[in-house]
Amino acid sequence: QVQLVESGGGLVQPGGSLRLSCTASGRIFSIQPMAWYRQAPGKERELVGFISAGGSTNYADSIKGRFTISRDNGKNTVYLQMNSLKPEDTAVYYCTIRGSPYWGQGTQVTVSS
Repeated sequence: QVQLVESGGGLVQPGGSLRLSCTASGRIFSIQPMAWYRQAPGKERELVGFISAGGSTNYADSIKGRFTISRDNGKNTVYLQMNSLKPEDTAVYYCTIRGSPYWGQGTQVTVSS
């Protein structure tokens, strides 16, 4: 059974930073490509970016240069470092094993003054 658990969300002021974590269990994490998605109120879920098993990354244009995805295979964890946050980054953020049906429960990020 695969489980993905996100953490690290919260309320932050515009221009601030947050780091989200997603810890996986139940499979061999190190060989899995991982992705972060987000869903804002009233909008469809959108891809934030993904990281390959080897550590290569790819990002959506809307967050490029502000967000960074990394992974620690020893801890079965993938991270989303978010800097220079904007109100439009407010959403529930989800991690997933890319191309699989496995998703975390999501963590709320709210950017507001």
